[in-house]
Amino acid sequence: MSAQSMIFDVYHPLVRRAALVVLAASLGACATVPAPLQGQFAPVTPKEALASGAPQAVRWGGEIIGVDPKSGRTCFEILGRELDSTARPIARDPSQGRFLACREGFYDPEEFKEGRYITVVGHLDGSEKGKIGDFDYTYPRVAADAVYLWPERTYVNSPYYYDPWGPWGYGPYWGSYWGPYWGGAIIVEHPHHHGH
Repeated sequence: MSAQSMIFDVYHPLVRRAALVVLAASLGACATVPAPLQGQFAPVTPKEALASGAPQAVRWGGEIIGVDPKSGRTCFEILGRELDSTARPIARDPSQGRFLACREGFYDPEEFKEGRYITVVGHLDGSEKGKIGDFDYTYPRVAADAVYLWPERTYVNSPYYYDPWGPWGYGPYWGSYWGPYWGGAIIVEHPHHHGH
């Protein structure tokens, strides 16, 4: 086989797809849940928890809406999101409902800012009534054993990035479609995070 035909075969669609399957499998194998978030938890969402009311262990996460430092503890209002294989919240609609998570100690609202992603583990601790605008809302409440603030992600345009999913969509590790073969966005995570 000539060198020229070998180069052609590398760019064949079936070869590219096979390479993507291998890459996706290796990424999945590398995905690990941070130590503070590991364990066995009930497969219940915040919306479902209100109906059951059982005091079960949960691992929930989402987007921080507000932080309320109180005497001896801090409570987070969180817009619940589905978690990925590493227990990181996925920015996907619809949400799983709002919930409150409270933990002993002081968590600085300037660090745990609105819009940041957070995952908590703990057990259901009843509910709490509040308001969203003029609407009454009942929040399931979690007594948190661990609070994990995820690193912020930055999207960087790269002319060398190949988006394997093309114009038909993209997976959790890929950027948006910018061209038929090259160009796109690379996700860069900043290493600052807190697991308490």
